Amino acid sequence: MKRVIITENERVELIDGQVIPMSAKNPPHAATTLCASDYLKRLLAEVALVRVQDPIQLSQYSEPEPYIAVVYIDARKYIDRHPAPNEIFLLIEVADRTLETDRKQKAPLYAKAGIADYWILDVNQRQVYVFREPGLEGYNLEFILQEDATLSLIVFPEIEVQISQLFP
Repeated sequence: MKRVIITENERVELIDGQVIPMSAKNPPHAATTLCASDYLKRLLAEVALVRVQDPIQLSQYSEPEPYIAVVYIDARKYIDRHPAPNEIFLLIEVADRTLETDRKQKAPLYAKAGIADYWILDVNQRQVYVFREPGLEGYNLEFILQEDATLSLIVFPEIEVQISQLFP
């Protein structure tokens, strides 16, 4: 007898060996993900690939699906593997109800994997939590930028991101 634990329609991600259900997206969350990814695709055209809600491979026990991953351009579009930490420029989570989970669970996971640049787009407050300087226990630098601020990716300091353009 075949026993099904997870159906193909369930939205889950693998975090430190645990299968974690992903929360449903409400319209502001979905609109922010679309707005931010479209904006970053325009800004980073020709220098990076912007993946939306696709897995990344942090380890054999962690394969999260961040809402946006800015990664090295791969000619084959990662057809035979998911991007690894050394191929990731930036990870972005979009939070309306998951801000604490993204800060307390995802941030340490990403820091431990060596992800140098991690942002959380706070849909409710229209601000960005920025995490940098990863260490084994978490990020050593965390700050919050308001909607009227600008920010650059660590690897592309010459490209200015307007926070207001990340939100609808």
